Amino acid sequence: MPTYVYFLLAVAALLVGYAIYGTLITKIFGADPKRPTPAQTMADGVDYVEMPMWKVWLIQLLNIAGVGPVFGPILGALYGPSALFWIVIGTIFAGAVHDYFSGMLSLRYNGANVPTIVGYNLGNIAKNIMRVFAVVLLLLVGVVFVAAPAGLLAKLTPESLNLTFWIAVIFAYYFLATILPIDKIIGRFYPVFGAVLIIMAVGMTVGLFTSGKEFYSWLEWSNPNPAGLPVYPMVFITIACGALSGFHATQSPLMSRCLANERQGRAVFYGGMVAEGLIGLVWATVGMTFYQSPEALDAALKAGGPGNVVTETSLALMGSFGGVLAILGVVALPVTSGDTAFRAARLTIAEVFNFSQRSVPARLSIAVPIFIIGIILANVDFNVIWRYFGFANQALAAIVLWAAAGYLYRKHRLHWVCTVPAAFMTSVCMSYICFESNMGLGLSLETSNLIGIGCALAALIAFLALGRKPIAGAPDIDSV
Repeated sequence: MPTYVYFLLAVAALLVGYAIYGTLITKIFGADPKRPTPAQTMADGVDYVEMPMWKVWLIQLLNIAGVGPVFGPILGALYGPSALFWIVIGTIFAGAVHDYFSGMLSLRYNGANVPTIVGYNLGNIAKNIMRVFAVVLLLLVGVVFVAAPAGLLAKLTPESLNLTFWIAVIFAYYFLATILPIDKIIGRFYPVFGAVLIIMAVGMTVGLFTSGKEFYSWLEWSNPNPAGLPVYPMVFITIACGALSGFHATQSPLMSRCLANERQGRAVFYGGMVAEGLIGLVWATVGMTFYQSPEALDAALKAGGPGNVVTETSLALMGSFGGVLAILGVVALPVTSGDTAFRAARLTIAEVFNFSQRSVPARLSIAVPIFIIGIILANVDFNVIWRYFGFANQALAAIVLWAAAGYLYRKHRLHWVCTVPAAFMTSVCMSYICFESNMGLGLSLETSNLIGIGCALAALIAFLALGRKPIAGAPDIDSV
């Protein structure tokens, strides 16, 4: 079958998943359209601001869709067909479920950030660990999403506008977006970013279909990765954004403070992740078709990383002008996640110290130290930061899924929709950290996988035995 048939089948699967499984998840949670939302009960004109659903959905998509659903699927394409299957299955049954519960639990907890959500469902020890973990991850994300777009912009502009210049410009924008009310910059600029993003996704898809290129190794189910890296656990760490990403749990609370109705949660949170999955499909397909072999893709990556692949394919498939627009669409993704990463870090720290953020000096007192640390981290090698980000990202996803499972378990609802992906990602993360030689233990693949499976089973048994115990201080969020 032609490339576009496989691609359209994957797209159809995502849309059917949204319609059927997304509806099931909404019913299990029990969204109540008559219940007041934090945007209505806690409006402050800064972070709690009611906005139209289309704008909330667009901001959510741009918040979560950083460079991950582009770079991750491009790197994942080295593993062949398993990349596309993980994007589809992961999005429907793990990523969108994770995003929905992180957003809706935040909404029920009056816009609480991820450490509080975890604490109310897994206990205070987990809450305190998550306070540190979430802020570190957000800083890593913010730094990663400075370097990637700055590098792409430097390739499009004269030599005088070099990498350092664009890093300074992006940091300046991030600072303003972090301290100003959410509807002043983010709410106004994101529709423009969204338009560029749509041009990129549609243009690259059309260019791909009209190019006549076919998938490499599509019918060969053996792993084609040139470096011999295993599909499990590597694919599930490499392709995070675009399938399942813990970073999204730090972003969903930003939009939970802007919803006008709980019923909008399925479109904003579950639907936002499905849209990101579509972006991931586009770039995984580009990686597996534009380059006619894994070795050719690997050579392009070695010549300049995923950013080089974006530049080469965009210009080839969409021409000079269209290619520049496509590259700008890719730039919009990390920029519109980096700004909210720093914003979420500010709010998470403020929540820890119960520090009101209504006044500008109060926001500056947290934002300035955060950006000083961010600028220092920006001088660290990008590949090192990305490696730690990948593991931390998926570990956070597993923790948030366990927290959502705990909420459903105590409410005697169908907790397996969260428990199964939580256990799976626990296995992936533990196997990865045992197998990875640069930041992990460097054990054999067989030993690492056994440890990963053992840890997942232990976590599942402990959850089923202890998960129904009430958590001290956790509010009853089902009562109005």
